[in-house]
Amino acid sequence: MIPAAFDYVAPKSLDEAIAFLREHGDDAKILAGGHSLLPLMKLRLATPALLVDIGRIDGLSYIHDQGNSIAVGAMTTYATLVESDLVRRRLPLLAQAASMVGDTQVRNRGTLGGALAHADPAGDMPAIVSALGGSVVARGTGGERTIDIADLFEDIFTSALQPDEILTEVRLSVPENAAQDYQKFRRRAIDWAIVGAAVSVHRSNGSIAQASVVLTNVGPVPTRASATEEALRNQPVTAETVAQAAELAAQDLDPTAELYASADYKKHLARVLTRRALTTALSLE
Repeated sequence: MIPAAFDYVAPKSLDEAIAFLREHGDDAKILAGGHSLLPLMKLRLATPALLVDIGRIDGLSYIHDQGNSIAVGAMTTYATLVESDLVRRRLPLLAQAASMVGDTQVRNRGTLGGALAHADPAGDMPAIVSALGGSVVARGTGGERTIDIADLFEDIFTSALQPDEILTEVRLSVPENAAQDYQKFRRRAIDWAIVGAAVSVHRSNGSIAQASVVLTNVGPVPTRASATEEALRNQPVTAETVAQAAELAAQDLDPTAELYASADYKKHLARVLTRRALTTALSLE
């Protein structure tokens, strides 16, 4: 299909971009990589009157080591994340998940910040950053503010960002001695996840000190498998521990059925993929 008519601007600075957003309000949409927004526009599920292309603004693509965290510029592409030695070494979960997004074309155009601002519950990045924890930086008419990742996603395609705000940076926590993995089930390699499971496990003295387990596409926002996390805490790193904890991953889930998966099947996938992710992360195979 052909998208509805729209105007297009390509500001050279954040201040200029924010001015366009302030002037046009909800009628304006930010264009980053475009691989989420443009398909919706072609289907006329999104009909912005103005596209504000931030791809020509300098200084929004970088990866910086900040000790206990990694700072990633919002316009950093998936391909850059995959190729980064720093990310592969200190945030293997992020590098792995980025390598599983779409195809080569998508990974070379799609951006981390764009994916988070889009807040698609079937997208990989919202679950990944939720499992890692940290914060994002947003800049708007009122200045700059920091939003905890736990508070970023509010509903399907809805984030805590205000209409005149631009997400500029993502700051992800780097836990010491972390075991991480992401598993997702999809019909084709380039598809969104029907269900996914992201895990980051902190080990100490042969036990699991703390675990983050976040599920993709089983609710309107990334869904934390709290019962599984609690069952893993202070337990030995064994296949039995993982198996028992993974069975709790679907507890309290109420996923929406879709064309290729019933609600019950999504619950089944949540348990299976959580077990696979934990088993792989902890090298229990």
